Amino acid sequence: MCNCVIDANGLACMTLRCAKSCSVVVFLFGFLQNQNVTRNSSLYKKPFLESFEETPLLVAVLTYMGYGILTIFGYLRDFLRHWNIEKCHVAREREEQKDFVPLYQDFENFYTRNLYMRIRDNWNRPICSVPGAKMDLVERVSHDYNWTFQHTGKVVKDVINMGSYNYLGFAENTGTCADAAVEATHKYGVGVGSTRYEIGNLDIHEEMEQLVARFLGVESSMAFGMGFATNSMNIPALTGKGCLILSDELNHASLVLGARLSGSTIRVFKHNNMQSLEKLLRDAIVHGQPRTHRPWKKILIVVEGIYSMEGSIVRLPEVIALKKRYKAYLYLDEAHSIGALGPNGRGVVDYFGLDPKDVDIMMGTFTKSFGAAGGYIGGKRELIDYLRNHSHSALYATSMSPPVAQQIITSMKTIMGEDGTTLGADRLRQLSENTTYFRRKLRDMGFIIYGNDDSPVVPMMLYMPAKIGAFGREMLKRNIGTVVVGFPATPIIESRARFCVSAAHTREMLDTVSHLK
Repeated sequence: MCNCVIDANGLACMTLRCAKSCSVVVFLFGFLQNQNVTRNSSLYKKPFLESFEETPLLVAVLTYMGYGILTIFGYLRDFLRHWNIEKCHVAREREEQKDFVPLYQDFENFYTRNLYMRIRDNWNRPICSVPGAKMDLVERVSHDYNWTFQHTGKVVKDVINMGSYNYLGFAENTGTCADAAVEATHKYGVGVGSTRYEIGNLDIHEEMEQLVARFLGVESSMAFGMGFATNSMNIPALTGKGCLILSDELNHASLVLGARLSGSTIRVFKHNNMQSLEKLLRDAIVHGQPRTHRPWKKILIVVEGIYSMEGSIVRLPEVIALKKRYKAYLYLDEAHSIGALGPNGRGVVDYFGLDPKDVDIMMGTFTKSFGAAGGYIGGKRELIDYLRNHSHSALYATSMSPPVAQQIITSMKTIMGEDGTTLGADRLRQLSENTTYFRRKLRDMGFIIYGNDDSPVVPMMLYMPAKIGAFGREMLKRNIGTVVVGFPATPIIESRARFCVSAAHTREMLDTVSHLK
């Protein structure tokens, strides 16, 4: 296992790893041993701890063998289906369309058909309660190996929820937030039925955006009804042809889609690797655009606060230092870090004690810590005014639902302490304590977990494909709801279970989860 540490005592390291494994960590003790690593310990005010363990060779071999066996049996099943020996459930063209260009690419669906279907019961489980610290699940069964499901009419009660992004416990149907949302529903209704630019701009939307800007410490902000669209529809408004986007290799699909839609040139740097990022920045400055070698119109660095599959935190002080040195712009996605990190819950900028003005575009969502929906972008007033007129999501998307906006306002004021209570501060402290406790318990039990010690996203490695389905089913038998993740969402030999710690979890709940073997 490697532990990446950067502290104020001069001990520094740089993680050099690709998407699939963590490589050797180079420690510097007062000198550099032929390593091109910048001495940057002064950028951090406290130790920065992240751990990743490379997949053991034997486990990797057995994992590949497992996938190989499943693939062989998949081809055998496809052969039986072709000759109608085994019933075929897959989508296919009708016989009279056999001369058409195929609408469904049969080979591309091989994984879904033969591997994913075997463990599909671990996902899309219907929930019939508030997804808080505990939840109720609708029981379902399958009699055709997960091709179809039938509900039994029974409900699995009080399942410990370790999968929702309910970091501060605001996903609840009682309390101040719920009461305020009900009142907003009576006043405004549930839907607006128009865009902000037509007759869908409410005073509650204006109040929310002003509050978000104050919470972030920026000049202005604007909100959107969908978190995914906040990235995918706004990045194209900020960059275009002749611009360069430098994207972390583990960035979310919404960031990747937004970058592709923009028409900009995209170059990918290794996850959280400042050497890789600096090399791309230097090459961009020196060589310019391909063929013409003209300077890039813009260079935009795109990173996340917390990476939801790795549980790692961006090395923001170093990213900002590079951004300033090479005169680039910085786009920070705080979907998982806003509300979940920092002494004041203001995300990764607050966590590192940095100036929000050093981040050009601050993006985040309300779907996690605030228990609501939608997303936001914050920054300079000129930036926000520009996006109001050029963002497709701002111009064409229906306005945010009023009760959702009220949920955001009430929960954010609670975090800021403007409700006259210490509830927000208590939840922030509880989340931090729960995260530290849960990670320590899993390590003590011998599990391999990834990420930063302060990240409430806790990936626990499973590796082998058979373990993905087995782990999810066994946990549900014990009334624990988890998210299991495998290829292609993760590298093929790094399947995992992902726990999301919440302030709403009690110590007893966490003990129940961490004591299972």
